[in-house]
Order: sequence, then C-alpha cells, then structure tokens
Amino acid sequence: MALKTTFLVQTFVLKRKRLSPGDRDVAVTESGALKKAEAMAARFPGTAAIKVVADDETGELESATILGSFGEVPDDFAESLQGS
Repeated sequence: MALKTTFLVQTFVLKRKRLSPGDRDVAVTESGALKKAEAMAARFPGTAAIKVVADDETGELESATILGSFGEVPDDFAESLQGS
C-alpha cells in the first residue's frame, strides 16, 4: 500500500442562490494550495485548500483535510469530505 498526498483547491460558485462546488485545481505543495486558494477567492464566492491522502494503488481515500478556506464555503463541506 503506497499512500499518495495530493493538494487541491476547490472553488465554489452560486447556482440558484446556493453554493455549489465548482472546479478543482491541483497544487504541488500545501503552501501552494493555500496561496492559490486565497488568490482565487477574489474571483469566486469561496475557495478551499484541501489535503487528500489516498492509496495510490486502489484509490481508496485515507483522509481529507481542509487546510484553509476563503470567502463563503458550504456549512456541510467538511462533512461531505469525510463521507467521500
């Protein structure tokens, strides 16, 4: 079992007056994800930097952690990551 860590930036957009997930972007480092999320927050209602650890062979999710969020993020976003 080889674990792989990926850093993502999740954007949020307004659809029918509700926050919904938009595009995801990959970052190379944790600090890069935080900087990118903060910069992108100027163009979106909200963004979040996420650290995902998964088994490289099976794709099974080990953990997902919100490193930081900027702007508006859905209240249930953290719970939805754990349910993935």
